[in-house]
Amino acid sequence: MKLLLVEDNKKLSASLKQGLEQEGYTVDCAFDGAIAERQILMNASAYDLVILDIMLPEKDGLTVCADVRKKDIIIPILMLTARDTTENTIEGLNAGADDYIIKPFAFEELLARIRTLLRRPKILLPDTIQHGPITLNAHTKEVCISGNPIALTLREYTILEYLMRHPGQIISRDQIISNIWKHDFDSFSNVVDVHIKNLRKKLGTYGKHLQTIRGIGYTMAH
Repeated sequence: MKLLLVEDNKKLSASLKQGLEQEGYTVDCAFDGAIAERQILMNASAYDLVILDIMLPEKDGLTVCADVRKKDIIIPILMLTARDTTENTIEGLNAGADDYIIKPFAFEELLARIRTLLRRPKILLPDTIQHGPITLNAHTKEVCISGNPIALTLREYTILEYLMRHPGQIISRDQIISNIWKHDFDSFSNVVDVHIKNLRKKLGTYGKHLQTIRGIGYTMAH
């Protein structure tokens, strides 16, 4: 899952980014409202959720949220704010936010809110994905073959989930890098190939379903 974190406090932003990435999310950051709005409008399909502070330079979060909704962009938006009055909460929700969290907050609470919003995206994604004998549980992050769990690293799991959610589609290396690593990751690195190779090995006989389309990318073949 790829998140956009819009927070002008760079120390807080760095802390939240680190924590979220340790939980398996890919996180892009923006530090003012105008830049954040451009990123959302240009990459609407790339983000699964936006974490948006209200008090931002250039353009406040409420205006960004309202303007994005006017463009019929329905990415879940979680508002962050130091304001704690009911009136401000209603203002944020009326601007089109899906949820609202007041600073200071516990990181665990933020995670809970994120998970809740990601369970009801624009297209409801199932927690359990099946591909032949391979079963992936997005909630527990467990992968089983014929009911037997296999041990994957977080990156291996995330790549497998991405491919299993797009069965039969050819996914380019750049798409995997963009959705799983930072957007500025070196696209000439062979890191994706290494993870795919390890995944195939761990999937054993069923690794044949994870096919390389030479010069294009990868696919989870039927």
